[in-house]
Amino acid sequence: MSENTQKKGVSGPVLSRPVIFAMLRENFEKLPEIDQKFCTYGPAYLAGNGALAGLVANSLYRRALNVRQARFASSLPMAVLPFISTYGLYNAIVSVPLMSGDLNCPSCALMRGALVGALGAGLYPIILALPVNLGLASMYSTAPLPEKGAMFRFWVDLSRPILNKMRVVLVLQAFFGTYLASRDFKTYTKLVEITFGSVKEELTD
Repeated sequence: MSENTQKKGVSGPVLSRPVIFAMLRENFEKLPEIDQKFCTYGPAYLAGNGALAGLVANSLYRRALNVRQARFASSLPMAVLPFISTYGLYNAIVSVPLMSGDLNCPSCALMRGALVGALGAGLYPIILALPVNLGLASMYSTAPLPEKGAMFRFWVDLSRPILNKMRVVLVLQAFFGTYLASRDFKTYTKLVEITFGSVKEELTD
């Protein structure tokens, strides 16, 4: 049995991850509706925040580099890519491990949620906006760009004030990722109690 099953006092052969996942999924609809909605739509909300951060970072870099052309062409990837990456990252390191019984540490779950929020939905959109708008600035000659040897220093000087402005966004994303992971872990705990509690009753009978 999995570690959770053993804690419930159920003895038997060790369950594989796919079996645990199937058992938890089977009882998912027994959870309160609000818990189901948080698990289902929570990652999408976090990913939406990442997309919004991408649009804000894109706007700040466009202003810093005086880029006025290709507004839609630069905004589309800055919304889509952070959304996809944040959604996939949260599911990969929080949702799926929880539903597979591989993430049983609450502090680990909170840390993972915070990292996804700060890095995936916060820092990644800012970093992504830099090359996109530097390419546009070079293409349309909207701002003087340094030679190759001084490019890194230029990136740092250009990004420092933008990072300062986006600091609040990074904190909020980390907070929301932490909160979402805490709710998901509580939901997972309820699901384990429902699933393996019923298994224990069946074995007892």
